[in-house]
Amino acid sequence: MNTNHIARIASLVGEPARAAMLLQLMDGRLLTATELAKAGHVSPQTASRHLAQMVEAGLMCVEQRGRHRYHRLASREVAKMLEGMMQIAGELPAQRRVIVGPRDDTVRMARLCYDHVAGRLGLAMAESLLAERAIEFDGEGEGGHVTDRLGDALQRWGIALDTAPPPARSARPDCRPCLDWSERKMHLAGRLGAMLCAHCLDRGWLTRTAGSRALTISPEGAATFRDRLGLDAWRRVTDAEARS
Repeated sequence: MNTNHIARIASLVGEPARAAMLLQLMDGRLLTATELAKAGHVSPQTASRHLAQMVEAGLMCVEQRGRHRYHRLASREVAKMLEGMMQIAGELPAQRRVIVGPRDDTVRMARLCYDHVAGRLGLAMAESLLAERAIEFDGEGEGGHVTDRLGDALQRWGIALDTAPPPARSARPDCRPCLDWSERKMHLAGRLGAMLCAHCLDRGWLTRTAGSRALTISPEGAATFRDRLGLDAWRRVTDAEARS
């Protein structure tokens, strides 16, 4: 056991700005250095030094998504360590959650991301399929695959698996995680994501909004999503205050 390394980890987590940054990532989101600087109430330059130290120590990981670099907790073990420290520390003062993405809650709730559903609804749909183990995302959030449970999961959405279109020549993946820029978690893309989106539009559960990427949820759609996703998940989709 390397006691020096234990002491270093403890000193990194024990600094208030770094602790604040780590706690902002406890919900599984990916945040930029600028957003984490706001969470830690430090300058971007100071935040950059803090983040580099935590990445080097294995507390955080950095992921490149296009032009942007996002930080996340390095592992479940890091999250468990933080949870244990929070329990020992007792009730912490309320910490304001970093708000990312658009202020328009209609766009944040449900929108098109090319040809699949994004926003809180898209995230809830992906989480539902993950919970059913119908799909799996890899640990780095770069790839995913469907499982033999997908057929049963799709039946609950009114989709027959054997009606799915054959693989395209472009070899588009069946299942791919896509970083949601308002939620900073992964929603579902790929052929399966496009299929679910098209199905929701065809059934009238979702309708396009003219001049916007926002999707409107119809009354029938609201009842369907509440039934398919569960009441708690549906509340997270519709209750903006619960997400702030």
